[in-house]
Amino acid sequence: MKKKNFKLTVVALLAFAAVSILAFSCATIDRVVVAPPMIAGAKYVGMETCQPCHEKEVRDFKFAAHARVTIPDNKNGKREGQGCESCHGPGSLHVEAGGERGKFIINPSKNPEACYQCHLDKQAEFNLPYHHPVREGRMNCTTCHNPHGHDIKLGKGQTVARLNENCSQCHREQTRPHVFEHAALREGCTTCHSVHGSINPKMLVQRDNNLCLKCHNQIGSSPNFPATTVRPIRIGAAEHNIGGRLAQGTCYNAGCHTAVHGSNLSASFRY
Repeated sequence: MKKKNFKLTVVALLAFAAVSILAFSCATIDRVVVAPPMIAGAKYVGMETCQPCHEKEVRDFKFAAHARVTIPDNKNGKREGQGCESCHGPGSLHVEAGGERGKFIINPSKNPEACYQCHLDKQAEFNLPYHHPVREGRMNCTTCHNPHGHDIKLGKGQTVARLNENCSQCHREQTRPHVFEHAALREGCTTCHSVHGSINPKMLVQRDNNLCLKCHNQIGSSPNFPATTVRPIRIGAAEHNIGGRLAQGTCYNAGCHTAVHGSNLSASFRY
């Protein structure tokens, strides 16, 4: 029995080591663009050529995750494009044109197709019924993300919670401080919202009371209910019978807890 346990331990340790090595290699290996952006007649010139005009972007970009994206030459495996040109396309014509703004260069801030070459999952989410209006052209990926910086998320310091800073740029009413704060906001807006797109209205991760009950699942222990009876869910001081309040609609749309982001008047977020 001891010998068998020893073998299982060894196998588990080897499996852990293999997973660790794989995770490390995936974290450090360069990422390859599936379909690199192309500009007819242009050739790759290297990021150093971009630096004289775009000094700040190049300086910050060296520490960005996007700096690891490379475009290999299919003929001999040599890296043809890396850095700026992996998203903006080969820059020789742009350089020859004197760096004229928007000429012979791909601008992902106006066309998200360049981002979709790597972020296929986000493209799919933007095609869901409820999504941020990137597809409609009313915003773009760079509205929320800084592709050149070491921190990919934009933050303006408007809120205490780091995860909410992106959202507070547009959704100031929802993210501003309240007298009675909803503790879920400390975890970030993504606790309840799928930020790129969702099948649910308001881009919620779930559409019914299960969204709220993920956190508010306290079970009542009232002596009025025998042990053989299914007890109602107790949230705060109120019992929420499954056949009663919880059947009247979602917690936030049934006329009860309408101020889900926080309230200045009601500790139970009723208004």
